Order: sequence, then C-alpha cells, then structure tokens
Amino acid sequence: MNLLRSLLLLPLALREAVAYTNLTDSSLQSLAVNSDDFSITNQDGLLAPILIPRVPGTPGNDKVLQYFVDFFSHNIPEWKLAFQNSTSTTPTSHGKEVPFHNLIATRDPPWIKDGMEGEVGRLALVAHFDSKISPAGFIGATDSAAPCAMLLHAARAIDGALTAKWKAMEAASADAASLEDHKGVQILLLDGEEAFATWTHTDSIYGARSLAEEWETTMHPAMSTYQNPLRSIDLFVLLDLLGASNPSVPSYFKTTHWAYQHLARTESRLRALGKLKSNPSSPFLPEANKKDASLWMGGAIEDDHIPFQKRGVEILHVIPGHFPDQWHTMDDDGEHLDLDVTEDWAMITTAFAAEWMELEGFMPGAKEERRGWDEDEKSEL
Repeated sequence: MNLLRSLLLLPLALREAVAYTNLTDSSLQSLAVNSDDFSITNQDGLLAPILIPRVPGTPGNDKVLQYFVDFFSHNIPEWKLAFQNSTSTTPTSHGKEVPFHNLIATRDPPWIKDGMEGEVGRLALVAHFDSKISPAGFIGATDSAAPCAMLLHAARAIDGALTAKWKAMEAASADAASLEDHKGVQILLLDGEEAFATWTHTDSIYGARSLAEEWETTMHPAMSTYQNPLRSIDLFVLLDLLGASNPSVPSYFKTTHWAYQHLARTESRLRALGKLKSNPSSPFLPEANKKDASLWMGGAIEDDHIPFQKRGVEILHVIPGHFPDQWHTMDDDGEHLDLDVTEDWAMITTAFAAEWMELEGFMPGAKEERRGWDEDEKSEL
C-alpha cells in the first residue's frame, strides 16, 4: 500500500495534524490587509459592493453575485467557479418559486484534471451572502457582508503562494505520494440563509440545504478516494456575524476543537507580533484551553452548517456566542461595523488558510528563503 493510501486510512484529525505546519513569524509578518478594501464607501474595495440589500430573487442579490464572479475572474482567475442553483417557495412568495444561487470557487493543484475531483480533500471557507427581507432595506453588514469580504481577501492573499508552491512541487517532479499533493481549498458563498418569515427548518438555509443534498448524491468516479463532494470537505469553516466590536467566539464542537485551537493560536501570535489593529477586552477566540467536561454549545445555533453536519462533515463555526447588538436591525450596516475588528478577522482567516494549505516558505514578502519540495521533506510525513 503506497503512502497516499496509508495516510487516507488515518482518522481525519490525525491526518490533518500530520499535514498542518505553522507559519513562521516572518510569514505572519508578511501578511497585510489594505484598509481601502474594507472601506464602506470604496466601490473598488472588497466590502462596499456587498453593502446593499441582497434578498434572494432581487436585483441586489444578482448584483452582488455578479460582483463575486467578477472578483474571481479578474483578480484570481485560477479559481474554478461553479454555480449550484435551486428554487423554492417561501412563506412570503405566495406560491411563486424563488431562485437561490450558491457560488463555489475552487482552487485545486494544477495536476488535478477533470475526472480526478474525487482525489482532492478540501478546506471549505464559507459565508452566506443574502440579506434579510425585513426590515425593508436591511443591509446585514455583519450578517454576512463582512464575512464574505474576509473570504475574498483570504482567497486573494493565498493565491500567489498556492501557485508558487505547486510550481515548486512540479519542478521537483514530485510524484503523487502524499495527501499534501491532493489538498485544495474552496470558497462557498451561500444564498438563502435568512428566513423570509420566521426561522424554521423549512424557512431558512435554502441554499445550504440544496447544496448539501446535491453534493451527497453527486458521486465521484468509482475507486475515488472521496466518494462525493461532501466527503471531500476535510473541514467546513463557517464565518457569520463577524465585524462588531469585542466578539467572543466559543469552541462549539469537541470534534473540531483542535482546529479552533489552531485558529486561536493564530490570533494570539498575530497579536503578539502587532499585526492586529483591534484592542478587544478579551481574545476573539477565548476557549483554546476548554476541557472535555466544559459546556459545549454545538447545536445551540442553527446556521448554514446544519445540513452539512447532518451528513457527517466536520464543522468549525466562527460565530459569536452573544450576537452583535445590531443583529437583525437596521443598525447592522457599514457605519456600525468595527473596521479594525473586521480587518483583524480577515487577517486571522488568511493565516489559518495559509497554514492549512501548507504555504510556509511560499508567502510573498516573507524573509525566509522559500523551501524547495523534495522527497526528503515528503518522507517526513
């Protein structure tokens, strides 16, 4: 049995622990967030174009979806874009079918060709992009325009390093001998998270329910490492309600507490290096030392992760335990965002994704000499 197959038989948490490499201080120092990207008025930035009402089935929703497509196509065209579409009646649609459009942006190693999708395990970074139908004119800055902008920033920030790493591996003629060769990343921008009337199991997470159901029944070729696109998700990281001051995000699930600890350590290291702008009363992620006997709130907050989790996908839910004061009010707009906190979340998310994708030595601007990729390093796995 070759090394790839041997590693795939390991439990997920152990496999990821084997593959996970922390960024050096130099690589963390090289990370940067341009404040213009998170300006609430700069239409050439990442955030401002999303700060409009974007209820499913409305022109605002279509406009934001097109903005996402244009962002990837013009800035990081190596990401493969796909739509997953569905329709459903809602309590307010009077029997009319409302359209929902999920956008999936995927970056896999270049040697993964059509028909090989079942060989790739992926980090999924997720947020919903729709806004609530009421109150009329609701923007939803924390819910979830700002998280969407954070994901766009992270995708663009790691794109060059992914290219450099994969080119180095190809130049070294690395054969497909480890999980590292088959690791990709996805950005899932989901539609229809918000309820149209009152949150129920049928009036909520329309896009997430449709995508999870479709992916469960979309089979990869026989003998693929991963049976279907759901099984290809090694970790589903859902960002929601982020961008308000003094957030406190608990660790919700025991099975992904190890990933929460990585995220919390990333925040701590970035603060120690002076890379974060905010000065919160406590860390954003305060439960790194949580014990098994502690209170675990998994399941207390329903969100887009639910249909994926029910199908066995591991979830890291990045949402404050206490929702922002502006939640579901007209105050959830750009003017009420804490932009320092928003930029810090973008920085933390980027660093987490870079570590997951094993980009140490390939981050632009880092002082260390970039490593090569040779069989000695691979044999350490």
